[in-house]
Amino acid sequence: MRFHFIWVGKTKDKNWRALQEDYLQRLSHFVKCEVTEIKDGGAAQEVKEIESKRILEKVNQSTSVCLLDVKGRSLSSHDLAETIENWQNRGLKVVAFVIGGAEGVTPEVVEKTDFSLSLSGFTLTHEMARVVLIEQLYRAFTIIKGFPYQK
Repeated sequence: MRFHFIWVGKTKDKNWRALQEDYLQRLSHFVKCEVTEIKDGGAAQEVKEIESKRILEKVNQSTSVCLLDVKGRSLSSHDLAETIENWQNRGLKVVAFVIGGAEGVTPEVVEKTDFSLSLSGFTLTHEMARVVLIEQLYRAFTIIKGFPYQK
């Protein structure tokens, strides 16, 4: 299985970038990881459409899409581990985790989504959401493997 992270914009803050890279490194011991940073959209009225089109260009037919969305399912760390095990048992080859831009994503991206995940009821910055997502995926794999990290 491979995880493909697709998000709008770069992680500019060096501290968030360092955490992101640290958890990507840790996660890569369990699963291959790829990050695609989508360029931010242009004019305010077209931003969501432009960014969503760019996201969809990075997702192929065989990719399972997990959209991070405030309206998505809220899972515990153990539930996320169970979900990942389910994906592995189903033989999913690529799971793309999509974090849209500040304006969200278009209905076309939502239609392509196989699983919608909420990280929190709180509003998180995009940089923070990236780190929380990757850390939780790493935590899920430590739960699956029975490592002590998750405690």
